[in-house]
Amino acid sequence: MSEISFKRAPRRSPSYYRMRRRLGVALQMAALFLVMIYTLFPYYWAFVSSTKQGAELFRSALLPAFNFTYYRQLLDNSVFMGSLVNSVYVAVATTFFSLVIGLSAAYALGRIDFPQRRAVLLIVLMISIFPQVVVLSGMFELINWMGLFNRPSALILTYLLSTVPFTTWILTTFIREFPRELEEAAIIDGCSHFRILTKILLPLMGPSLASTGILAFILAWNEFLFALTFTLTDENRTVPVAIGLIAGNNRYEYPFGQIMAASVTVTLPLIIVVLIFQRRIVAGLTAGAVKG
Repeated sequence: MSEISFKRAPRRSPSYYRMRRRLGVALQMAALFLVMIYTLFPYYWAFVSSTKQGAELFRSALLPAFNFTYYRQLLDNSVFMGSLVNSVYVAVATTFFSLVIGLSAAYALGRIDFPQRRAVLLIVLMISIFPQVVVLSGMFELINWMGLFNRPSALILTYLLSTVPFTTWILTTFIREFPRELEEAAIIDGCSHFRILTKILLPLMGPSLASTGILAFILAWNEFLFALTFTLTDENRTVPVAIGLIAGNNRYEYPFGQIMAASVTVTLPLIIVVLIFQRRIVAGLTAGAVKG
């Protein structure tokens, strides 16, 4: 038998490992910088375009012109400001009802044992992946029969069709992560399921409720198809539909600058809300990722 010789790996100097770590950090920073440019540049370019007029819109200048004429026109436009108020009302109401219904359903699916629990979870998941076009005609008949056509309440009802399954599925995952010892101790003390949910689990679910609520708010804020179908007059339209109709009101000139200004104005509230609740959102999205 031939002897097998093992070669010892050459020893590296401490400076080699320091240089390797610095190179890894530099590559990570470069990747993060590219991701930030890719995600933030479209919004920055929309802001730059919204401050230009006339021929300046077709010049590839990266610096804004700081001409806020379009923004002043939006503030003076009662139809656009009314649609902004409608969007706030619809999105806030949709988020509230989604969290209330989704939290109740998530507690039942995550903590109460019954034979059809897995089937119900699958049905909830299937409903959440249905495209809006599939249920559009049926929802139109239902909204018309209930007398809610051309009302913001119709949008709240239809938005729940997509936000409630989403919040239910996400909150069920969060509730399953809590130790059952908390509930067992509460049941021994005579607490009902409603009191366990409101007094014990709810105070611990602040980050998860914040992250889920923000995502539901964004879904309701950006929705376009239902808002276009179930609202008819300018007094009841939401912001996405109002922006889409800006181009339709100008036959001879495409109002690119006005659309960019409206888009920036609509996106700004979402950025402010995310910045305010960013710590809770991160904590909610990472909850349950590490068990110890």
